[in-house]
Amino acid sequence: MDAEMEIFNIISNGGDAKAIAYEALELAHKGRFDQAGKKMEEANKILTKAHNTQTKLIQKEINGEKTEMSLLMVHAQDHLMSAISEISLIEQMIKILRRVVESEENTRGEKV
Repeated sequence: MDAEMEIFNIISNGGDAKAIAYEALELAHKGRFDQAGKKMEEANKILTKAHNTQTKLIQKEINGEKTEMSLLMVHAQDHLMSAISEISLIEQMIKILRRVVESEENTRGEKV
């Protein structure tokens, strides 16, 4: 696969992973935590594909095969890093939402 296709794979997989993570967050807002967890697993698998492609490009460069630094490559790196960051944040947000829901359920149970 040529470098340009690998760059597009990083962009595509990073974007897909981020979009799926936001779907998981929406599910969590609706209290559907099991489905949200499955979506996060899916997001992380796709994110791993993007990260593996990045690692492959880095390994090529370490071995002397330079990848041209282009605006597209910069965009791909930016896209991947923001996806990693947002997915990590979404994971924490889902944990917080779960705690809030559990706390509300416990509070309601104590009042009955």
